[in-house]
Parts: sequence; C-alpha cells; structure tokens
Amino acid sequence: MAKKDLKATVIELMKKPEQIRNIGIAAHIDHGKTTLTDNLLYGAGMLSEDLAGTALWTDFDKQEQERGITIYSANVSMVHEFEGKDYLINLIDTPGHVDFGGDVTRAMRAVDGAIIVACAVEGVMPQTETVVRQALKERVKPVLFINKVDRMIKELKLTPEQMQERFMKIIQDVNKLIMKYGEKDFREKWLVNVENGSVAFGSAYRNWAISFPYMKEKNITFKDLIEYCSADKDKELAKKAPIHEVVFDMVIRHLPSPIEAQKYRIEKIWHGDINSKEGQDMVNCRPDGVLSMIITKVIPDPHAGIVATARIFSGTVKKGQMVHLNSQHKDERVQQVSIYKGPQRVQLDEVLPGNIIGIVGLSDAFSGETICSPEHPIESFEAIKHMFEPVVTKSIEPKNPSDLPKLINFLRQTSREDPTLQVSINEETGEYLVSGLGELHIDAKIERPLREKGIDVKTSPPIVVYRESVRAESPEVEGKSPNKHNRFYIIVEPLKREIYDAIAEEKIPEGRVKKPKEMAPLLMEYGMDKEDAKKCLDIFNRNVFIDSTKGIQYLSETMELVLDSFESVCKEGPLSKEPCSGLLVRIVDAKLHEDAIHRGPAQVYPAVRQAIKNAILMAKPAYLEPIQIIRIDAPEELMGAVMSEVQNRRGQVDNVETEQGAAVIIARMPVAEMFGFEASLKSATGGKGFYSLIDVKFEYLPKDLFEKVCLQIRERKGLPKEIPKPEE
Repeated sequence: MAKKDLKATVIELMKKPEQIRNIGIAAHIDHGKTTLTDNLLYGAGMLSEDLAGTALWTDFDKQEQERGITIYSANVSMVHEFEGKDYLINLIDTPGHVDFGGDVTRAMRAVDGAIIVACAVEGVMPQTETVVRQALKERVKPVLFINKVDRMIKELKLTPEQMQERFMKIIQDVNKLIMKYGEKDFREKWLVNVENGSVAFGSAYRNWAISFPYMKEKNITFKDLIEYCSADKDKELAKKAPIHEVVFDMVIRHLPSPIEAQKYRIEKIWHGDINSKEGQDMVNCRPDGVLSMIITKVIPDPHAGIVATARIFSGTVKKGQMVHLNSQHKDERVQQVSIYKGPQRVQLDEVLPGNIIGIVGLSDAFSGETICSPEHPIESFEAIKHMFEPVVTKSIEPKNPSDLPKLINFLRQTSREDPTLQVSINEETGEYLVSGLGELHIDAKIERPLREKGIDVKTSPPIVVYRESVRAESPEVEGKSPNKHNRFYIIVEPLKREIYDAIAEEKIPEGRVKKPKEMAPLLMEYGMDKEDAKKCLDIFNRNVFIDSTKGIQYLSETMELVLDSFESVCKEGPLSKEPCSGLLVRIVDAKLHEDAIHRGPAQVYPAVRQAIKNAILMAKPAYLEPIQIIRIDAPEELMGAVMSEVQNRRGQVDNVETEQGAAVIIARMPVAEMFGFEASLKSATGGKGFYSLIDVKFEYLPKDLFEKVCLQIRERKGLPKEIPKPEE
C-alpha cells in the first residue's frame, strides 16, 4: 500500500471505530514478540518479505540492537483486510525483560487487547505470567500465539500427538493465569481456546502460522505442518498459511474494538462519575464529546522535541488546539498529531477517539498524565502503577561539577519518560539517587545514555531500599505540642499480613478514607476487627491509621493535620529515614486546646510525629527487606551447583521440578544478595542456567542482621552512628 493510500485509508477508518483494534504484543523475554511484529508489518505492506522476521523493525534503538532485546515499547499503525473490510490496527510491541516491565504496564493502558506470545519449547514462563497479570489488571482481553513451533518439529522431533499435548499444556497454563488474575465478570468469557480460534500456532521466524478455523478453511493438518517443516519447505508453508493473515484474523475476530472495550474499561481506569456527560462520552467513544486522553509514553525526538504517545477515549484532537494537562494545571498547544509507523510518524490534521497517536508540543507531558480541554476539565485517570516497585537504587554524581545541570535535566527527563525509575535528591548529602526495577534497568536507561551524551558520572554500587516496620505492639505513647497545650496518645503495632498483602496487590485502595463505613466491609474481608475497620481514616505506603478515640472535642477539626503527620513518618521512619511499611498506627486519646489558634500545624505536627516515632522504637523495630521470588532453569545434573548458589546467598528453595533432564527451581532470594547472581549462576552451570523473576515481596530481615543493616544505612546517609532510642 502506497504511503498516500495508507494515510487516506487511515483517515477513513478512524471514522469507523468498530473497525479499529488497539493491541499490544507481550511475552517473556526471547519468546519472539519483535519477530512476530516484523511479520505483521510485512503483511501490512511495510516491510519486504526477505526482512520479515530478521529486521527487528521496532527495535530501532542502537542499544536494543546490540543487546538483542526490546527496551522501549514501539508503536505502529497498520491496515488489514478481513472478510472484504479494511481494519486499522494500532499495535504496540513491548519489552519482555522484567527490568523494562514498566513499559508493558503503560502500553496496557493504551490498548484494549493483547497477543500473549508463548514459546512452544519453553512454555509459560514467569514473565508470561507477569504480562497476563498486567493485561488483566487494565481489563485488556488476551489471545494466545504459540511461537517457535518449528523447533518442536526440527529439534525435539515431536509426533503430532506429542505436539498437541504440549499445546494443550500451554493453553491450560495461560487459562489458569486468566482464572487467577482475571476479574469475576470477565475471566470465564476471556479464556482462550483452540476451537474458536483465540489460539494460533506458528513460527514467527519462518513466517507461518495456523489456527483451528484456518486449518479447517484451508484443509491443512498437523501432519502437513510436520512434513513441510521436516523437509525445510517453510517458504511454501508461509505462502499457504501466512502468519500475518492468521494472527490479524484472530485479532479482528476475538479482540474488541474501542466501541466495545470502552464500555467496560472506563469504569476500571477512570474514577469519575460514569453517568456524567464526560463519563458517557468516554464509554461511547464519542468524537464530538468532551476531550479525554491519557499519555502512556513520552520520548525525546532530536528534531521535534518531546513526542507523547496518547490514547484518546473521547473528543477529537486537532493540530493547533489548546489542551489542559491535569496534574500540572497548565495549558499547552498541540503542534502536530500523527499516527505511528515504527520509527516514523505520519502527520494528520485531526484524530478521532479510540486511537493511539503521537502528539508534538506537550513539552511538560509525562507518562500517566491526563489531557482534557481547558474549557471542560475532567477527573484524572487512575495512575498507571507497575506491579513491582523499584528495589535497586544507585547514587549518581557527575565527575565534573559543571555537568551537574545537564545531569539534573537528563534525570528529570528520564523519570518523566519512565515513571518506574524514581529519582530523588538527598538534600543533606547532595547525592542523586536513582531507583529502578533492576541493575539492567538503571544501566540501560540511565548510565549508558549518560555516557553516550558525554556526561561522565560516578555511580555507587547498588543500594537496597529497606522498609522500617515493627514486630510487636508498643505501649501508649504521649506526644506533647511545643506550647504544652495539646497532647496525643498513640499506639503502633504490626499490620496483619493478610491486610498488608491485599494493599500491596491493590485489592484495598490506598489514600485517605472518605467514607469509612463503605471501606469497612473490605477491610473486614481481609481479617480486620469490625470496630477498627469502621474507624480506618488513612491507608498510606501499606500502613493503616485508625482513630480509636471516643467523643474528643475539636479532634475532627485537627484530624487532617494528624494524618499529615502520620504520612510524613511513613515516608521517613525513625530508624534510618527509610520509608515505613506494615504499621498499624492508632490514636487512642487526645487533649486539645479549645482555641484553634493554639492547635495549628506548628503545634500538631511535631507532637504527633514524635509520638508515632517513639512508639515505633518501643515496638521492637525491624526492617522489611525486598525478596525476589525467582525461577531458575538448569540441566538436572547441575541442580546441586544451583542449590548451593541459592543457599550461599541466604536464599530458600520453595519447589523443585524435573522434566526431560531439565530442572526448574523456585526460590526466594533477598535482593541484597542478588547482585552479581546472574554471573555466578552462569559460571556455576557453564552458561546453561538462567533465572527469571516471578514476584517481589517484603519480608522481615533476620534479627541477627538488623543492627548491621541499620548502622550501614545511617552511615551512608550521614546520620549519627548509633541506633536511635525512644527518648531521643
């Protein structure tokens, strides 16, 4: 299709949202997402046949080509004809490496459907689980593509029966994940199955694919596949069953259009009133409605400045119009609107809702920002939160002090592009701390781009961020205001693990509780006492604040200040100024001055903060350390070497399974002991062992390490070198 045609066809199709599909491709690392994307591009007439499967067109960053992995999600819009009609497919190819999972989370906000790619040989891996979980969390419907089927035939030499068994196992594993992470109303409907064609099989590298409906239609059997593959006739097979046709047909049949998807997705990702005008405009994807869109990605372009990728839910975006950036309370002008063609953009005059577009001109945009029109402000979309939080931190400083402004600028820009990278400045030491999902994450997105920009920096060895917590209940602790007219009585105790986990998994929402009675049943479901549940006023950083007082005069007027103080201690605990987690803080009594002027912020803040900090120090203070739950794959005969690697690093083995000479070990490893683990695992197994991340949890640091860790953190932060005592 010529370029002019593409543009003209796209403009036509944008007016027919039922003929649009917004999809992401997501999978475990090296299961073949980018190769599949190449094939789809070839099918849409954007790549030559020779390059499809090897061009890795969406890996257009130099670093991605060198490392052979996708680091940034890439967008492309294509047109596919199905049953005599053209369809516009806006596709996002996402990274598979766990350190870049934040890009997958952001892409899932923009799309309505996802092709989950699983390798026929490896099956469902930890990152497959993570991407399915991310998709379902955003109410994105999955279909399944089982890739690398040629390897089952050529390398494993499986019979048709064995192949079908292997396929059924992968399909069952994916459906287990959909049942585990899907919401009640969707999981049954969204299960993938061979019969209806929501599962396809093939080889992205060899450019062919097949699905059950397609096999019936074209009269191809599994036996035929094996014959073609064994005889190296992949090219003929690709002519008979071209991968792009099979996959696009599956996408159009089984994944929803924006018109269908927005009816159930909006209430999940937007917490405004669904029955208001703007709510109904979004639900019905109205082009003449109120403007509402969310930015899911920003990248700097050397020629155009910042390019923001956005999903439009209602209203129309035009070149030259003014828009409002919600969280920054400012208006900016849209200079260009375009659709993506991989590294290029095709400029348009206006874009209708239900599409994923590129916008130039929003210089202050960041991932997760809500955009609306200045005349009609709307409530912001729910923040895009990645499932794993940053657990590895490095301090960065320029070798040459004159590079400091450039460094600050770069860090600001990068944290806007990738919010899973957290940048903070330690005021006392003047060091810049960057926290990411892993060492590779910080290296690929911070250290290497800095070197390429010619900014020489010194980075510290990786630092682990701990959480301050308690192991026991404190006595009642009094906090006096500086003027001695107000007193607050506080008790701190450990938060029940079930409630802590439910907050971590976002089953219980964080924030100040506006309607405690409505929140109470949810807290009781996870084991909180009925009286406490009705009096919960704030959930912050996985800590809970409860008002256990009765009828105290003026307390309701002062409560917002008390909650501010609670939140400030949660951000910086008394042990070593690390964040607090897993605390239940309750106010049990208070004596307040009748005159409001004598109980202002200057009196309340120090009194409440001091009481909470002292109570923590009197409740057997402890640290929670981040633990990675990982899967290690290695040959069975090397299992002993792997086990001793795990145990030498304070790791625990949870489960071991062996199949056909390969061992799969599930282990829990403290992040503090994980640095350099990959290299030592490779050397212990002669390069044959590798690991992948399943989950990150926080668990109590062993008591015998408590003092050592506390003093190390205090020394690093330049704090006095002894563990604080309550009276201090």
